[in-house]
Amino acid sequence: MSSGKILPRRQAIPVLYTRGTHYEVGFDMGRTFGSMIKNFLILSQPLNETYLPLYGTAKGRQIYNETLESVKGSFPQYIRELEGVADGAEVEFHKMFLLHLDEILPQALKHQPRNKNQPTGCSSIIVNQKHCRLLGHTEDALTETLNHYYFVVAHIISDKPQGKYNVKEEHFMSLCYAGHLPGYTMSHNHHGLVFSINTISAELLRSGKTPRHFLTRALLATSNVDDAFRVLTDAGVGAADACSINFSFLADPRQMFYNVEMAPNPDRKNESHLSIKEVPLGAHNYHANQFERIHLDQANELMLKSSVSRMHAFGKYKPPASEHDVRNMLGDVTGGCFCVWRDNGRCDEVVKTIAVGLFDLNAKTFSLYSDNPSLTEPHCTLPLLYK
Repeated sequence: MSSGKILPRRQAIPVLYTRGTHYEVGFDMGRTFGSMIKNFLILSQPLNETYLPLYGTAKGRQIYNETLESVKGSFPQYIRELEGVADGAEVEFHKMFLLHLDEILPQALKHQPRNKNQPTGCSSIIVNQKHCRLLGHTEDALTETLNHYYFVVAHIISDKPQGKYNVKEEHFMSLCYAGHLPGYTMSHNHHGLVFSINTISAELLRSGKTPRHFLTRALLATSNVDDAFRVLTDAGVGAADACSINFSFLADPRQMFYNVEMAPNPDRKNESHLSIKEVPLGAHNYHANQFERIHLDQANELMLKSSVSRMHAFGKYKPPASEHDVRNMLGDVTGGCFCVWRDNGRCDEVVKTIAVGLFDLNAKTFSLYSDNPSLTEPHCTLPLLYK
């Protein structure tokens, strides 16, 4: 029974291993985590207070339909996957798709005020030293998301090539919010790709384009750096909304990390607007939830204040050169309510850090923390799927 209650932090991280077609993998996710997904749909304020009422208007339905058709044109397999999640969980598909549209609907309708309770978190740290190659990431989300996430390890084999990039096989592990497609938080695949995502709230969003959730889902199928840039560029369509992607490939001969800021194209070109920063051996990088290089208006003032505060906290540390350094930084609680590790122990906080992940590219492991990483040991340390 779905209670719609927010529980205190649970020391539990469910992991589902599944294989099959896109629909079958989606169905397994929905069936396995159905009660969690139903509960999340009850608790989600943006969905119930903003997205669903707008979906009930003629203009809202038009924006929904044109964006759904656009995604079906590029990535029909991921729509089937999401249909599988909805069927497996026995919930309506349109609610699932609205979660993936995120703020595109209210922004396209100039709905004021835009949802104030957007996730105002996610900090990523890259360390690229010969002896220490790390990607650390805090996953911050609305408090109703606490305990509403799970890991999926999926092996998808299709009998014929799928979508605009003709993908036949995918094998990945990804942290998923309840009811959401894999790929939008922290993930890795069997080609040696590791990545984390920082949400960015651009003022300019575009309906009928590809929502960031679907571009990062497509990233899970990429096998090299060129592939990754091709997916993010999304030639012919382009991103509907904005985020930052921190990534590297284990087999990259240059041993390069990248931070890519992706935004809707301000010139109405049919491709994403990208700013690519290379993080070579000997360097490090921090990214939160604001544009550092792209000069476009941003919408969420709380998220911007929080990003400035977290980047300021990182700036007080010496450049990180070890796992210990990264754990301490990601567990930092200075800076008041806009600190890096967010959890004051009260249920009235709008945003909490729900999990921390640490990819170690040299050891080829992924460690996951469900509590402050500077004070606790990882919940689990898993080998990367790298083949």
